[in-house]
Amino acid sequence: MIDHRLARLAGRHRLLFLVTVMLGFCAGLATVAQAFEMAGIIDAVFLGGFALEATVRPLVLLAAFICLRAALTTAERIAAHRLGERVVGEIHSRTLAHLEQVGPITLGLEHSGDMQMTLSEGIDDLGTWFTDYLPQLALSALVPTTVMVLVLTQDPFSALLLVFTAPLIPLFMVLIGGAAQSKARERFTALARLGAFFLDTIQGLSTLIALGRIRDRVDAVRRVTEDLRQRTMGVLRLAFVSALALELIATLSTAVVAVEIGLRLLYGRLEFRDAFFVLLLAPEFYLPLRLLGQRFHSGQAGVAAADRIFELLSLPVTVSAPAAVGSGMAPPEVLELRNVHFTYPSRKGEKPRAALQGIDLRLQRGETIALVGPSGSGKSTIANLLLRFIEPTHGSISADGLPAYNIAPGQWRRHLAWVPQEPHLLAADVADNIRLGRPDATDTDVKEAAKRAGALYFIEQLPQGWNTPIGVRGARLSGGEAQRLALARAFLTDAPFLILDEPGAGLDPESVEALEHSMSQLLQGRTALIIAHRLSTVRRADHVVVLDQGRVIQTGTFAELRSSEGLFSTMVRSLGGSP
Repeated sequence: MIDHRLARLAGRHRLLFLVTVMLGFCAGLATVAQAFEMAGIIDAVFLGGFALEATVRPLVLLAAFICLRAALTTAERIAAHRLGERVVGEIHSRTLAHLEQVGPITLGLEHSGDMQMTLSEGIDDLGTWFTDYLPQLALSALVPTTVMVLVLTQDPFSALLLVFTAPLIPLFMVLIGGAAQSKARERFTALARLGAFFLDTIQGLSTLIALGRIRDRVDAVRRVTEDLRQRTMGVLRLAFVSALALELIATLSTAVVAVEIGLRLLYGRLEFRDAFFVLLLAPEFYLPLRLLGQRFHSGQAGVAAADRIFELLSLPVTVSAPAAVGSGMAPPEVLELRNVHFTYPSRKGEKPRAALQGIDLRLQRGETIALVGPSGSGKSTIANLLLRFIEPTHGSISADGLPAYNIAPGQWRRHLAWVPQEPHLLAADVADNIRLGRPDATDTDVKEAAKRAGALYFIEQLPQGWNTPIGVRGARLSGGEAQRLALARAFLTDAPFLILDEPGAGLDPESVEALEHSMSQLLQGRTALIIAHRLSTVRRADHVVVLDQGRVIQTGTFAELRSSEGLFSTMVRSLGGSP
């Protein structure tokens, strides 16, 4: 009936929850007062022979209670929605903050489409649990109990019938609860699967077209959609059947009360006013229980979404977030890795994979270091460690001797600029994408950064210039243009340390040459760690670090390593350079 994890979240907004419940309870009391006045008016006019003028005061009170009930019901709904909004906002903030600490490497193991559905529709479904189900659960205990006590003072026999028939509705909900929760989970899983599947299809559309597999994919999407439809219909079928059963129970129970009241009234064993008052209260006694039954299934949808949200919240944290030891961190002179080991967490059915073993690396202010090595040697892992996307399994990373775990990740990254090989561009305009490097930058600063990155010429040729939307992941730009926007971000960030996963891989020679000219300007006066793929980049580095199977096997200048036998000279020869 109640999920204790969600109840604890609601407990943080206890006052608003109590206000919501009390407003609903007061609306129930107004209904009781309304029934009392109505019973008195009808008894006085039709049986007591009072003139209509004599009932003006009771009629005014009746109208006042009707208006009060409407106002309290509206206020209760407003308070309930506000409760749902606050809890959902807290869950959003908490989830995003946790995912930031989890880091992009661990999140890369999760499906982005699944997470998107969970953080959008899933959290919306969760909101209905707090808005509709939880307040109604409290009201279904308070209002019927109050009504039953009042009925007991007027007609103990009718109160006894209410006591015996009331548990039928909660009992039925308990009986279908397991099936409802199971079907709600299945539907949410199918919904998340469809979202993930559809996102995969959109992102891989060009590949599917090139391979001529569009029709097969359409058939697959149709199958996944049909699965969701069937599971949704299963949930609706159960909801409709249970709603019918609950309404039938409430109606029959009310009818039993009405029949026994009518018989006793017929034989003169009950006063009309008391009988009519109890008869008016009988439907109101069952109304909160009926509403609980109606909102039960939306509550189960929220619980199903909560399961996936709490799964995300249970993902292991890979990035520490300490107290603000480094809150005023100055730009460091030296970044250092000492005896660093890192092992990637295991996936299902796989063993943990050691990526780095005993890495020692020192980045001195103003130096350019090139990381080279075969694929899988650990180059990207070192970059991810320096970006604080992950933390070492063993060993330490420090800035001017201060351990990284004593510095908040946000403060640490403030002194780093990152230019990945495939930059992520938002579905926004050109200026906003560059301004990600420094959100408070002026338009002049943005244009200057674009000029230094060599991006000004193509930006001005776009249909709307700086205001041109570039599409999802920069779909309207070429690879070279996207790289230039990434460089412009780095210029705008103006961080003293750069981490470059060599831009330009896969571009034509002319674009590469232009990018290298922009990169040479970006490197001036900065410390840089470059994951290098081209000899021209390695030649410009002050030091070269050669990695293989997660270990540093060679270090030195380009000239020193080229002239000595080893992996580096072998790689140079394979790239067409002289040994």
